[in-house]
Amino acid sequence: MRVIKAIFKKELLQLKRDPRLISFIVFMPILFLFLFGYALKLEPENVKMAYLDEDKTYFTNLIKTNIWMEGYFQLYEVDSKEAVVEEIRSGRAKAGLYIASDFSNRLVENDQPHLQFYVDGTMPSLTTAMKNNSSSITEKAVTGNMYFLDAGSKNVVIAKDPFIMDTEVLFNPDEKETWFFLPGIIGVLIMQVALILAGISVVREKETNTLEQLIVTPMSKTQFVVGKTLPYAIISLFEFFFILFLGWYFFELPMPIQSSGYLLLLALVYVGAMIAMGLFISMISQTQQQSMFLAVFIMIPSILLSGLIFPIEAMPEFIQPVSYLLPFTYFVEIIRGLLIKGTSIADLWIDFAALLSYMLLFTLLSIWRFKKYLH
Repeated sequence: MRVIKAIFKKELLQLKRDPRLISFIVFMPILFLFLFGYALKLEPENVKMAYLDEDKTYFTNLIKTNIWMEGYFQLYEVDSKEAVVEEIRSGRAKAGLYIASDFSNRLVENDQPHLQFYVDGTMPSLTTAMKNNSSSITEKAVTGNMYFLDAGSKNVVIAKDPFIMDTEVLFNPDEKETWFFLPGIIGVLIMQVALILAGISVVREKETNTLEQLIVTPMSKTQFVVGKTLPYAIISLFEFFFILFLGWYFFELPMPIQSSGYLLLLALVYVGAMIAMGLFISMISQTQQQSMFLAVFIMIPSILLSGLIFPIEAMPEFIQPVSYLLPFTYFVEIIRGLLIKGTSIADLWIDFAALLSYMLLFTLLSIWRFKKYLH
């Protein structure tokens, strides 16, 4: 019993000498409790809807007004039917509405006109929520004033519904959950490998007292950083395309040929950003335990706040900017756009630029930190 007590005291003393580790242990559970309890929701509000109303009559205004009053969708107008779909493809809108120019004429003739409602199928839970909330288009408050009866006519048959709403799920018509999760999971696995392996690379040298030996060797700071990170970068790149291949082979994940070059570019900038971040974690950590906790501290918020599971639109407005501070958020947007939507590079260049900026930033910070350590 005395031996156990002595070891117990020793471990407590080691924890006491490592205040960073204690702060992680205390702060992380509190942070995640509030994230799950307050910030993370499956159903968003104020979903952006692109629309084109070619009819622009009293009846179509009834539809748009009721959508505004319900408050779930935020309408904004575009100039063509094709633009409605492109707004959803680019991610600027999650839903779309198209009303043809003959809507009112056919309505007056009791000819049951059709209007087109588009939803983004990339995130099936959000797709279901949008379809459920589309009732604001067809509810009684809208349709009640759209029945017409000619008193002089005989045997007039009036349809139960004055118009028909055709709902089209774009990009993922079968609403496959695997198409939603797998592209992001690739990024999670790469983040795990890159942050943890690169995160312990330098701090391991510190703990084994071999860093000083490396410092006195004839090499530059840049050579040290590149030499330390290159093996993990090659491993991460191989894993990226290996997991991508498995997703395509076993789960029929879309693999557009025209996106292959951009997927290579994505792999390079994302792996580079993760490796650079892991290296910086290793530079600022004193022990491997600290490095591991920092890696987990980055990984869990990245998974929760990036839009991988929970829609960013569903989060409180003061939390949403935090999502865009995370490199993983841009990866999720890019890979879903390339694989599922076929989004053009013109709509994704900001996300690519953000990942490239993170790669350069953390590489420079790591070199600066290593230089500071030398002095």
